[in-house]
Amino acid sequence: MENKEKNLIRKIEELKKKKNAVILVHNYQRPEIYEVADYIGDSLGLSKKAAETDKDIIVFCGVKFMAETAKILNPKKIVLLPAIDAGCPMAEMITVKQLKEFKKQHPGAAVVAYVNTNANIKAESDACCTSGNAVELVNSMKENEILFIPDKNLGAYVQTKTNKKIIPWQGYCHVHQNISPEKAKLAKEQNPKAKLIMHPECPAEVLKYADEICSTEKMVKFAKENKNKQIILATEIDMINRLIKENPENKYYSIGGTCPNMKKTTLKKVYEALEKNQYEINVPENIRIKASKALNKMISVG
Repeated sequence: MENKEKNLIRKIEELKKKKNAVILVHNYQRPEIYEVADYIGDSLGLSKKAAETDKDIIVFCGVKFMAETAKILNPKKIVLLPAIDAGCPMAEMITVKQLKEFKKQHPGAAVVAYVNTNANIKAESDACCTSGNAVELVNSMKENEILFIPDKNLGAYVQTKTNKKIIPWQGYCHVHQNISPEKAKLAKEQNPKAKLIMHPECPAEVLKYADEICSTEKMVKFAKENKNKQIILATEIDMINRLIKENPENKYYSIGGTCPNMKKTTLKKVYEALEKNQYEINVPENIRIKASKALNKMISVG
């Protein structure tokens, strides 16, 4: 690590104490961002930490829907997004107008929104879920028909684990969508002793090659429980850095691509956000109240 980065890390730590702030970092962030994190995790873990924190300021190193989620769950806190232009293309694949029309077409169905959605979409949903609890959440709903938005691939995976009828929206994560069956097959052929672990945002034709299908946080658990193993990861490429950091005795390979939005956060932007209280995220109260009900269902399922 360069002296410039070390100096920024020191300054961020000083500001964090001075301003009574907490820094929450998603698994897909740059590895140097891990160095200033109070917590690193997936969407579910980060949501719980955001809801529980007693700090005055939440600095969210991720994308915009994650910072919105933090504000919805802990509205009295200041929530800062260091990279204000860090959006999520999948979250933009459904609008409120489209969702309302979707609901009209399927009266009586419940809407389960993947947490990778904007606040106004969550407000129009009955419950939210993460990749880690989507199956359990869907099975907990009283309705037999579920409008699953916006990720068609996660919806298809959930359909294999439930007797309920899943009606998916046709959104997707471009990083996982671009992991092809050919890539998965070749990785297994080249590394026959390795376990292939896949995120359920991957297409069904890719998931059939998986030894394990799980959320990013469960990938960390898998690596911890399987020492001195070879592991192929089918998810965003920087997930490999967290596994190396926490379980370096394993050998890791990645067949995933890069999420450019996750890489927009830099140490300099984190420092500037804290120094200037820059890029505060707010959610209109009428939307926040409705969205909080859907998010609290997600957290209660765990």
